[in-house]
Amino acid sequence: MYPRIRNLREDKDLTQGELAKLLNVSQTTYSRYESGALDIPSRSLIKLAEYYSTSVDYLLGITNSDKAYPKNSNKDN
Repeated sequence: MYPRIRNLREDKDLTQGELAKLLNVSQTTYSRYESGALDIPSRSLIKLAEYYSTSVDYLLGITNSDKAYPKNSNKDN
């Protein structure tokens, strides 16, 4: 279900364990994210999008553009 997060991880030669640590989850949980067995929480999607300098829409397959959206300058977010 989330092939893009797997592809981005592999393109950067990262392990599932390294990404799991970034998201503060177990490697098993992260593996389940990649396989689609477990939905990724929105905060984790945002963290991955920031880490890879892309958008959540790209990670979810909504768009094929891997460019990040401009940062919101509103400090209330």
